[in-house]
Amino acid sequence: MTEKELSVPKEVTALANTLRAKGFEAYLVGGCVRDLLLDREPKDWDITTNARPEEIQALFKETFYENDFGTVGVVTESEDTRLKVIEITPYREEGKYTNARHPDEVHWAKTLDEDLKRRDFTINAIAYEPHEKKLVDARGGQDDIRRKIITTVGEPGERFQEDALRMLRAIRLSAELDFVIESKTAEAIAKNAEELKKISRERVRDELTRTLMSDRPMQALGVAQKLGILPHIIPELEEGVGIKQNKTHDFEVFEHLLRCLQHSADKKWPFEVRLAALLHDVGKPATRRWSDEKKDWTFHGHDVVGARMTKRILQDLHFPKETIEKVVALVRWHMFFSDPDLVTLSAVRRTIRNVGKENIELLLNVRMCDRIGTGRPKEQPFRLRKYMSMIDEAMRDPTTVAMLKIDGSRIMEVTSEAAGPRIGWILHALLEEVLDEPKKNTEEYIENKVQELAKLSDAELKKLGEAGKERREKEDEAAVKKIRSERHVH
Repeated sequence: MTEKELSVPKEVTALANTLRAKGFEAYLVGGCVRDLLLDREPKDWDITTNARPEEIQALFKETFYENDFGTVGVVTESEDTRLKVIEITPYREEGKYTNARHPDEVHWAKTLDEDLKRRDFTINAIAYEPHEKKLVDARGGQDDIRRKIITTVGEPGERFQEDALRMLRAIRLSAELDFVIESKTAEAIAKNAEELKKISRERVRDELTRTLMSDRPMQALGVAQKLGILPHIIPELEEGVGIKQNKTHDFEVFEHLLRCLQHSADKKWPFEVRLAALLHDVGKPATRRWSDEKKDWTFHGHDVVGARMTKRILQDLHFPKETIEKVVALVRWHMFFSDPDLVTLSAVRRTIRNVGKENIELLLNVRMCDRIGTGRPKEQPFRLRKYMSMIDEAMRDPTTVAMLKIDGSRIMEVTSEAAGPRIGWILHALLEEVLDEPKKNTEEYIENKVQELAKLSDAELKKLGEAGKERREKEDEAAVKKIRSERHVH
């Protein structure tokens, strides 16, 4: 043991003292001790003890115990009066692992050392006794913290075969802490990469999410690719390795995506922007064609293909539906801010309608990541001002049916139409007209137009309403092709 005073919240110390008062040992352990030694604020607090689950529960008023590993959640109140849960777990030793994730059986251990030797990495195998202010570090965790390296406890191959998720955790920790993975540990990751097939996609998703939200996601995914575990995270990203781009790019597709992701992290942008920045060009390898005319590579339709691929990727990782829809929309429409001199206000209004007003700023951020990721000069201030000016102007114009100066109920009053599909066709026909000419969105003009539309037959009205959708799709594709051909935009 070595003596060192660490800053531990009073409520955490109080729980440990309660255990001590009843004759039990109590140590802080794992990531919270590591973070304290790094002068980082721990996200979670974990205590380990020689008390059994039933003995822990008997000491505290509000607890829950719903797992096979002995962990008891204790509800306590922090200094700012917010409720928080502290996890208290008995010393454990584990049996064999047959599913590369959980031990087949767990036994209560008698000593702290037995518990620490089952930990994943040395930096997580340090314990702290807050009453006596003592650190217990029998496996060199503090030395590895000073050297900024990630090393397994014991033989790395055994640790990864026990729990394959530890390989992803090593990658994630390297990004969060800016540590390097020790050579033998890295070799074992490369050798055991196939074990990740046994890990649920939800757990892979959780580690990926934390990695993307770190300060150094480019570093982490680059290492994942070199060690051969990227195919077990997002295999589609691997397809971009070695894929050269056109003259607007300095980097191959994979490196471009990592640089876009890193810019989003540098800007502290939200998760959906980071994910869209990583995936926005995932469709490029599938759409790359050589143009003899341009003497360059083309990627026509990569935004459409990429959106479909993104949806499959995120569904496979079991992301929430809302996240999937938002990121897919950002990938699908990321090309629409390639050049403000070519994009019309009408196109901006349609883009706002496609991604939603609440997401238009996210789309612009993805566009900025895309620009920075080319390796060319940073986005010029005048271009940003132009982007925002167009968006601000378009945001004041109608972009959805809900923004029309009429609704379904009023249409039925004006025309005596019954509720039914004709009302929807009329609304969409009106929206198409005001998307091109927002000034027409007045009660007088709209109600007169409704009278005209109501005279049309079902077939005529349906054709008119659906023609707008087809026209929008054609205009969108035409706008993208024009930008690509005239400005060589990727």
